[in-house]
Amino acid sequence: MSTEHISERTSVAIVGAGPAGLLLSHLLHQQGIDSVVVEARDRDYVEARVRAGVIEHGAADILRAAGVGDRMDREGLPHEGIELRFAGEGHRIPMTELTGRHITVYGQQKLVHDLIERRLADDGDVRFACGPAEIHDVDAANPSVTYTVNGTPHRVVADFVVACDGAHGVGRHALSGVLTTYEKTYPFSWLGILAHAAPRVDELVYANHPRGFALYSMRSPSITRLYLQVPADDRLDDWPDDRIWEELALRFSLGGEPWEPTVGEIFERSLAPLRSYVGEPMQRGRLFLAGDSAHIVPPTGAKGLNLAVRDVELLSRALGAARRGDETLLKSYTDRAMQAVWRAEYFSWWMTTMMHRFDDSDFDRRVQEAQLRNVVSSTAYATALAENYVG
Repeated sequence: MSTEHISERTSVAIVGAGPAGLLLSHLLHQQGIDSVVVEARDRDYVEARVRAGVIEHGAADILRAAGVGDRMDREGLPHEGIELRFAGEGHRIPMTELTGRHITVYGQQKLVHDLIERRLADDGDVRFACGPAEIHDVDAANPSVTYTVNGTPHRVVADFVVACDGAHGVGRHALSGVLTTYEKTYPFSWLGILAHAAPRVDELVYANHPRGFALYSMRSPSITRLYLQVPADDRLDDWPDDRIWEELALRFSLGGEPWEPTVGEIFERSLAPLRSYVGEPMQRGRLFLAGDSAHIVPPTGAKGLNLAVRDVELLSRALGAARRGDETLLKSYTDRAMQAVWRAEYFSWWMTTMMHRFDDSDFDRRVQEAQLRNVVSSTAYATALAENYVG
């Protein structure tokens, strides 16, 4: 095995080929700034992994302005409201009526596929199956990223490095000495499934039930995405198909009668703990973080993907200004990004605590129901929810 690095030069080295890294590379390309995207996984894995699916109004506008929203507009599912279901009753929040904006349900894996296709069509440098990357010399004028392919080490030297490699990536580790972290772990997980089943409803349903939270979502006219709140120590083996469908029917019940979602083949399932994380600052020297590498929100508020899009839109403009000799926006990147991050953290916490069942007293449960009734009966409260949800 060779020990001498193959060395290359670029303006921006990006670690991670998720939506944040790919969109940033595309936005930089539109400004004439070259970049190299390094991804540890192979392309098939990256394009197949299922993550978020709700794109808020502002994020959709960013994608359209960047020229990568055509398929989203053709195949995405516009939603003008959501339903809050509790005490056997359903209450619609008419988001578009209240705000003039809507969300689009469009699977993150589709967006990733669109971005990869666009980068390759533009002769973008996106490298898959690169093995674990390492980031070096972030406080120097020319930081670098190293990785190994087929036993051969590579080094990409850049003016800037951007880590879009998620919660367990090397980017966060590279900032560990300067990070102040804020974390909250919830005492339950989400069991999520994808099923070959036509959605029974046209909009998302959030259910608060004595047995726990449930969410009815969809990814296409033939695929549903459903979630159940489950104990944090549950395993996937604890949830055979029949139990999942029975629990969903119970938690979505209306008027005391089970409300059955369309049942179909479950072709993917996952268990994810719910937690919040924010690391500040999102930068050190010539290294910048974006997306999950810098912050995590519970999926209840549907903000993770949208925050990543906003991060890289801010960062792309800052890097463009830096190329013209003005690093003011780069220096203030963390402060500007954190305004949206903490608002999203608050909204996600608010939705999570309102919709989930905790091991609380009778008093706490009655207060939670009063909060829900306040939201669905007050135009002001409903508008606040809608404004935060649509972005």
